[in-house]
Amino acid sequence: MVEVFKTNITKQKQSKQILEKLNETFPKYKINFDLEDCDNILRVENPIGDVHNDHVIQLISDVGFYIEPLAEEFADE
Repeated sequence: MVEVFKTNITKQKQSKQILEKLNETFPKYKINFDLEDCDNILRVENPIGDVHNDHVIQLISDVGFYIEPLAEEFADE
C-alpha cells in the first residue's frame, strides 16, 4: 500500500531528520521525499500491508511540521 502526503518540509536537512525518525518507527516501510514538488511530497509505502497514516501524521506533527494526505485521485500520479 502506498500513501502520499503534502508537507511543509522544504529543506534537505529537515527531510533527513524526519526520514530517520520514520525509519526507526517503521523499519519495513519505504519512505522518501520529493522536495522539488510544489507540495513537498512525502511518499510512504508498506510492501506488506496498510500504511498507518495516523501514526505517520502524528509523528511529523509532533516535531512541528504540517502534513496532510493527498486526495486519492492525485495519489497515483
